[in-house]
Amino acid sequence: MEKKHKQLLRIKELRLHFRTTRGVVQAVDGVDFELPRNKATVVIGESGCGKSSLAKAILRLLPRNVHTYSGHVYLGDLDIMGLEDEEFRQDIRWSRISMVPQAAMNALNPVMKVGEQVAEPAMVHLGLKHQAALQQAAQMFDHVGVPIDFLHRYAFELSGGMRQRAALAMALVTVPDLVILDEPTSALDVLTQANIMNLLKRVKQEMETSFILITHDIATSSELADNVAVMYAGQIVEVGDAASFFPAPLHPYAKALMNSVPRLRGDSEPEFITGQPPSLLSPPTGCRFAARCPARFEKCSEDPPVITQADGRQVKCWLYT
Repeated sequence: MEKKHKQLLRIKELRLHFRTTRGVVQAVDGVDFELPRNKATVVIGESGCGKSSLAKAILRLLPRNVHTYSGHVYLGDLDIMGLEDEEFRQDIRWSRISMVPQAAMNALNPVMKVGEQVAEPAMVHLGLKHQAALQQAAQMFDHVGVPIDFLHRYAFELSGGMRQRAALAMALVTVPDLVILDEPTSALDVLTQANIMNLLKRVKQEMETSFILITHDIATSSELADNVAVMYAGQIVEVGDAASFFPAPLHPYAKALMNSVPRLRGDSEPEFITGQPPSLLSPPTGCRFAARCPARFEKCSEDPPVITQADGRQVKCWLYT
């Protein structure tokens, strides 16, 4: 019987590289981090840093051009990387780890009623009959604030915010341990973004669900985050609790990200990060942020280790050795 580890998810040396006509893209390259139970970890970073590929690697949603897929993903004490594909599909994907994709409209079938789509995972993974699955879907609709009569509507009849809530209901209908949200508010207006964040906070508390929120919207993510993981060029460069991170990030890249966010209070103006992110086809040796880092020095030509601070935060930077 599987033991209940104090950490819900532990990722060790996870790699996902893609084969392309131009070479091998190192989208996820040696990622390590942990997610406690009933907590939300926000993964932030610039576009193209590998955030969405990290989600695909955890859920094993792999394209055909995979070059390297290795490492360990522990759900409790179970290393789910060791499971066969069919066993993973039946026992893990959507039953214990589900996902809300980046564009909710793309996740919903335009010719199927929304209720049928939300009920389908309950039938496939929980073994519920059609009517029982529809009742489960109705409960989830009520939980995420979607009117019950929307069960009989099509996706194009729903607003953007309602489609996002329906996609969340579909992810929650099997009552999974973990939900991965990939840019859940990117196509929504500011008011709807706030409503979705408030909904996620309520769901986390009431259903004791853990979240990984992938986003580049730092301001919005701060509403949900218990922990923050900063990703740059396929690697996690800083991990820590949100209460410590947002007022005082450690890694130079994390500091630059926070300085780029407009502030409601104070006279400081947003600053941009100079230079361009490195190509994941041929990442530089040593620290991958060194070429853009104002604090770089000679040691940065070597790959920095992950340094654990006294407060438990981890940072991949020579400045903290």
